[in-house]
Amino acid sequence: MTDHPLKLRNSATGETSAFVPRDWRLGAESPRVRLYVCGPTVYDRAHIGNARPAVVFDVLFRLLRHIYGAERVDYVRNITDVEDKINDRAAQLYPQMPPLEAIAKLTEETTAWYHEDMDALGVLRPTHEPRATAHIPGMVEMIARLVASGHAYEAEGHVLFSVDSYADYGKLSGRSLEDMIAGARVEVAPYKKNPMDFVLWKPSSEAHPGWDSPWGRGRPGWHIECSAMSRELLGEDFDIHGGGSDLMFPHHENEIAQSCCAAPDHGFAEVWLHNGMIRVDGKKMSKSLGNFFTAQDKLSEIPADVIRAILLNAHYRDELDWTEAVVDQARAILNRLNRLADRARRAGITPDADDPDVIEEVVERLCEDLDTHGALRALHRFAGEALSAPDSEAEALQQVVDTAVFLGFGLSFAEADGTGEAQDHDAVIAGACARLDAARQARDFAAANALRALMNQAGLVVQTGKGGTTAERGVDFDPAALEALK
Repeated sequence: MTDHPLKLRNSATGETSAFVPRDWRLGAESPRVRLYVCGPTVYDRAHIGNARPAVVFDVLFRLLRHIYGAERVDYVRNITDVEDKINDRAAQLYPQMPPLEAIAKLTEETTAWYHEDMDALGVLRPTHEPRATAHIPGMVEMIARLVASGHAYEAEGHVLFSVDSYADYGKLSGRSLEDMIAGARVEVAPYKKNPMDFVLWKPSSEAHPGWDSPWGRGRPGWHIECSAMSRELLGEDFDIHGGGSDLMFPHHENEIAQSCCAAPDHGFAEVWLHNGMIRVDGKKMSKSLGNFFTAQDKLSEIPADVIRAILLNAHYRDELDWTEAVVDQARAILNRLNRLADRARRAGITPDADDPDVIEEVVERLCEDLDTHGALRALHRFAGEALSAPDSEAEALQQVVDTAVFLGFGLSFAEADGTGEAQDHDAVIAGACARLDAARQARDFAAANALRALMNQAGLVVQTGKGGTTAERGVDFDPAALEALK
């Protein structure tokens, strides 16, 4: 808990202001904070750009739980498991399989991949993770409302939203309808009244997923899915809607239009948050440029905590440029945190999950429009101060460890559960330090350098000072590599 007010910059207004959840303003008996974030469309491996909103809004989820209590935060992140990209990918991968079976196989497989990757990155599972296919009746009912109120129309088996019927269309992205028509890639269809009208329902062949509806067998358009799922799980009005800036138009613009028209006495989401995109060495990430990579690609190369630090070591609203320098910065942060965690473990200190002692300055930075960059800088400084003390105070170690885990870092506490194994590792490391010092004293610098190289290869952070050599586990610590040091 903190007394520092949470301030957020609302993409819909461009203003930063104090955030007070609806239920607290209205004096609800059992108040809750309600957060919705657009989740993955499960047709392939999540790329690193998909990982950024998952990690960014995971920190917001953690912060809201810290401020209001874990039991009072409802976080919904959907799974889009019906979409034409899924159909096309399933047909490509499993051409010999019946289409519906192929689609089911693909969505189950890719959903499992997404969970595996996000779990590795320290992303908490949301309170609710609805699948679009489980909420079709709610979508049909919502579309029927729009048709009945004149905001949608049927044409050649399709149901389309009429953008001309909603005067505020384009307000979120700050675009006029004329600009949107000029700059958008829109489906050319003779049955549209306006080129910007978007699909709410489309007909399905037997090769595609389909459900019965007043307009025939078909499937929902992408935009209506999020509107229906947020409405069913969070209500007609909720606090925060998040997602990548690439979704602002048309997805979020369309969500607002259809949701507000289906429930004209309600306002849908009050605060909109959008994270910036990822570039690679200053260029847009693209398969054609050869700079496209998945979360799994990087997880196989870089420790998960380092990737998480990269994704958080810039303000969430800013573009993030993935460079070697950025990777090195994140690695330095995690090396320091893991060294401190190593010292804490040896002192018998482990993270307090029930009542963490979180550094207040870190919380304050997060309360300033989710300033994760500032929060990491503060944590890095506190960790350095704790490490520089000859005899680190248990309270300082506990606080830094608790704060790192609060920010979603796993750190190297795995050895703490197997104390015998941890003690064996400590003995090997201590022996290597002693041998290195002995080699230096004997002026056998070749032997000392060779031993230091082996210690570095094991992921140890080695430091030699007036008091001799010390080594602590770094972010790349590999217990198996200690065999070479015995």
